[in-house]
Amino acid sequence: MKKKWYKDGIQFECQGSGKCCSSRGEYGFVYLSNKDRQQMAKQLKLSLHEFTSKYCSQEDDYYYLNSGDSPECIFLNKNQCEVYAARPTQCKTWPFWPESMNAKTWKNEISNFCPGVNKGRLYSQKEIDQIVNEQLLSEIE
Repeated sequence: MKKKWYKDGIQFECQGSGKCCSSRGEYGFVYLSNKDRQQMAKQLKLSLHEFTSKYCSQEDDYYYLNSGDSPECIFLNKNQCEVYAARPTQCKTWPFWPESMNAKTWKNEISNFCPGVNKGRLYSQKEIDQIVNEQLLSEIE
């Protein structure tokens, strides 16, 4: 089995910059599983229908947060997430997304963009693989 480029782990700690909550072209959507929508609705004290009608759009079978004309998430306020405790899986798993976990993408995009890379605690390869898997599983819910 080929060793992964992050076999020795990756150091990461959120710096609260809010950069990950801003659109970067193709990364402009926050996709929501049914569980994500339920948790966010509960935190906002709304029914699932109310939350979905007010804050979501749908394309095919995928729901995503509306952002209007803003390049930032609608729940970002002064670099703080207003729904942090119930934030979507996509947000919880940043920066360990499946599409980010190849060496070239990590080096050229993630580490240059996110100020939390190479700071804080060391995530082991096993932890990273679990986080990536969590993101993959949420995509099929």
